[in-house]
Formats: sequence, C-alpha cells, structure tokens
Amino acid sequence: MIRFIIAVLFVVLFLLFSYILFFIEWIVGKCNKRAKDISSLRIVQWAFKVVLWISGVKLTVIGKENMPKGAALYVGNHRSFFDILIAYVQCENLTGFVSKDSMNKVPSFRIWMRYLYCLFLDRKDIKQGMKTILQAIEYVKQGVSIFIFPEGTRNKGEELSILPFKEGSFKIALKTGCPIVPVSINNAAEIFENHLPRIKKTHVILEYGKPIYPKELDREEQKHIGATCQKIIEDTIRKNASLV
Repeated sequence: MIRFIIAVLFVVLFLLFSYILFFIEWIVGKCNKRAKDISSLRIVQWAFKVVLWISGVKLTVIGKENMPKGAALYVGNHRSFFDILIAYVQCENLTGFVSKDSMNKVPSFRIWMRYLYCLFLDRKDIKQGMKTILQAIEYVKQGVSIFIFPEGTRNKGEELSILPFKEGSFKIALKTGCPIVPVSINNAAEIFENHLPRIKKTHVILEYGKPIYPKELDREEQKHIGATCQKIIEDTIRKNASLV
C-alpha cells in the first residue's frame, strides 16, 4: 500500500509542476519545435521511470535492436495500466500512443499527451475512430512512430491469453509502408491489477519482435496481418512465461 501512496503522490506533484514545464516547453517550441518534441519526450520518460522505480518494477528488455531507426507501428498486448509506462521509457524517438478517449479528461495529462503526438480513440464512434487512424497515418509520414494495443481494451482474461486483434489498427502501416513491430509484455498485471489497490514489486519481460514490412507481403498476407502479429505475440508471451 505504501508504494501505491508514494506513486500517487509523485504523479500528482508532477502533474501540478507540469504547468511550469508547459511554459518552459512553450518557449523552447517557439525557438525550435524539434527540441521541444525531444525535451517533452525525455521529461515524460523521466517521470515514468520514477513511477516504475517507486513501484519496484524490474524490467528485462529483449530484442531492442529490432526497433527501427525511423517511424514504425508498434503493436502490443495489453493487460495493465503500466503497459504504457513500460513501453514508453524504451522509446528513443518520438512515439505517439493511441489511448482511450477518457484519458483526454485529465487537463495536464492531456497536454503532455498532445505534446507527444498521442491520440485519443473513442471506440464507440466509428467515424471518429477513422479520423484517429488517419491522423496516426499523417504522424507516421512525419516520422513519428505510433504504438497501439490492437486488442482495443485491457485484457482481463487468463495470463497467457490475448483478445482478437482489430485489423483496422494495421491500416497505419499498410497505408504508409512503415514496419510493424510486435511487442510482447509479460507479467505487467502483477504490478497492480491482480491485487488492487496494492502495487507489488514485480519482474516484467518486454520483448520486441523482428519488424514486419508490409510491402514484402502479398495481398492475402496483408489482409490478415493482425492475426499474424497476434500469433507472434502469443508465442512470445508463452516463450517468456518462465522468465518472470
């Protein structure tokens, strides 16, 4: 319980102090937008690293060499609120996460997300969802990677299970030709979700699979690319289950 309280206090203080940082970032952006983008990324990564440290998360990363230098579409399984923190601290370049629309209601958090090219997805509004995908495509064309959880929601089922991937998410890569990187996360739900409201010291395995290049696939393979990525991630999760 102590870890939970300290983590919450840190997040609250960071979000309050963020308004000073927003002003500084605004000034930086007036002089150099790229510098603002990178500094915003590093600030948020620092905050996430602190939360993971407070939470006692031991993170083992496998396959980081598989992360492309340019823009890519990262797709991963989703079982915990900590998934975003775990994946985001590894990003070397600008990466926007696709998040549920409710995250847009927290003022300072919303600003950071917009600074970092994150997108808000209303799963109940198909038309708005398409606009989100189109915006993600534009970001990739600008050199910004996109990270999405194609299950569409947090999976609360068995530890090694994955909900069916939504194929629409993969249009981001099919329309831009950017590589798709399957990302598997083992044991993240054990940090918090499996024993609310306690935060438990946990060993998490994060693995980046080899990039898949849409242009190298035939039309039929492109049509089922979501199922292919799901199978890769499922196999990787089972492979890494003994490591946690």
